Amino acid sequence: MAKYDRVLKGGMVVDGTRAPRYRADIGVKDGRIAEIGQIDPADAEETLDVFGLIVAPGFIDLHTHYDAQVFWDPYCTLSSWHGITSVAIGNCGFGFAPVRPEMRERAMLSMTRVEAIPLASMQAGMPWDWVSFPEFLDSVERTPKAVNILPYVPVGPMLIWVMGLEGAKAGRMPTDAEHAELQRLFREALDAGGCGWSAQRMLPDGPAAVQRDFDGSPMPTDVMHDETCRVFARVLAERNAGVMQMLLVSGDNRRDQAFYEEMAELSGRPMIMNVVQAFDHRPEIHRRVLRWLQSCRERGIRVVGQGLTTDAGFGFTFVDWNLFDDSEPWREATTGTVEERKAKLGDPARRQALKDQMPITATGPLDGIVIVGPRLAKNQQWLDHTLALAGQKMGKHPVDVMLDMAVEEDLETEFFAAPPNGKIEHLREIVADPYVLFGVSDGGAHTKFLTAGRYPTETICKVVRQHGMISLEEAHWRLSALPAQVAGFEGRGVLIKGAPADIIAYDFDRLEVLKEEIVHDLPAGEWRRIQRASGYRFVLVNGEVTIRDDRPTNTFSGELLRHGRAAS
Repeated sequence: MAKYDRVLKGGMVVDGTRAPRYRADIGVKDGRIAEIGQIDPADAEETLDVFGLIVAPGFIDLHTHYDAQVFWDPYCTLSSWHGITSVAIGNCGFGFAPVRPEMRERAMLSMTRVEAIPLASMQAGMPWDWVSFPEFLDSVERTPKAVNILPYVPVGPMLIWVMGLEGAKAGRMPTDAEHAELQRLFREALDAGGCGWSAQRMLPDGPAAVQRDFDGSPMPTDVMHDETCRVFARVLAERNAGVMQMLLVSGDNRRDQAFYEEMAELSGRPMIMNVVQAFDHRPEIHRRVLRWLQSCRERGIRVVGQGLTTDAGFGFTFVDWNLFDDSEPWREATTGTVEERKAKLGDPARRQALKDQMPITATGPLDGIVIVGPRLAKNQQWLDHTLALAGQKMGKHPVDVMLDMAVEEDLETEFFAAPPNGKIEHLREIVADPYVLFGVSDGGAHTKFLTAGRYPTETICKVVRQHGMISLEEAHWRLSALPAQVAGFEGRGVLIKGAPADIIAYDFDRLEVLKEEIVHDLPAGEWRRIQRASGYRFVLVNGEVTIRDDRPTNTFSGELLRHGRAAS
């Protein structure tokens, strides 16, 4: 019997600990790293030649929405294509358990706008063989997976279960009895393997009240009370375990920061704050956040920022677009059926309000959006024009340019909003903070206009190789070990003896993010935007090769990590 199941032979090991790279072999046995050093290939059932390649721990993605997609896509793509071996689901307080059978359709509808997941795909692809959160985890465990899954306990479904949909969305304070039931549900979910709780709190009257329910109304977590968060934080304190993830935007930065700190101190557990984002037209925002995060560390308060470090922009049409919801006229005009939206966006009586409240995109005013996909021949002359430039040439307001063309083309005109980290110096400032988590991929969400799941490959190519912002050793610590430590992926994120064998081997010089594609690979024939990677020779999850030469091997060795641990 062979001493090792497989040996990775002759690679340059960057082990995720920040230690200097070194050349060594890695022996894998029963899903774990059994040896590192000089290993005789004769002792292995299989030898993987990784000479000339970087061998590193698999990446860990803490912000995804694969709660539905995992049931039809075992690889949780785009993530796994880009070297990610473990993901956290249930972010932002959104999820599908506990959900009563009669509320399943409504639960799926709620994800069609806030995270832009196609309803038809959810209807066709989800088994719905659960009601409670423990039953949901059992279903995820039964499902074939090529990545490891760590589950947050999303707050939204618990609020609806206890208070009813109308009560949860009304923003009333839960009664003492309701708070007690919320705590009971949360304890039950944690007992089953949940890693903590998550919530989006984009207060409806705040300056960034985007990510709404399918009808344009706030999500239940947006209107939940501070005291409910305290109820959940106290449960983590009594267990001395778990983690929290929250996006809080109220319009009062000091109040928001104080509440993040309160949650971390009350629970004694890490709070992952979303999101550290650079706005090119307002750099003081991310600089203020970075100073605050540093002060939290200096005071011993466990608030960790997650940075938006990808330069993936948004390609979109008004058939699906939902990220202008912080403006009431735009939110109202972009809800409803396609025909209803077409009528509202084409209504001259609405145009002035839409012009008066032009949304600010990630990099500046709306007029910087680019026309990238005109459908009619007569509109091809405006290809690659910004709305501002096209408006100058047409003698029209940029909003009229955009909406006239969209309505004329049945809302199928494609536009592009430039990425938020457009200026490299701003990205450099975020990357320079050694404790800002990379990511916010939103994997599984916004599938028709976002490809941020590419961020690990992009980090190696752009942050390390092209601009030299940090060392490769630092990058792998930030992409693997740091998120593992913060979120409780037990033993993962590093290449040391005894650790789970989540390993990537890639060609540093040839690694790249490939061009964007549109593929029709979702259930019910729905389409999405994707970007694959090139340069990953091997990806191993729990010791099995799941990707070879950038292509899936149809090996489903991923595990549900209850409490951050594998079942074995």
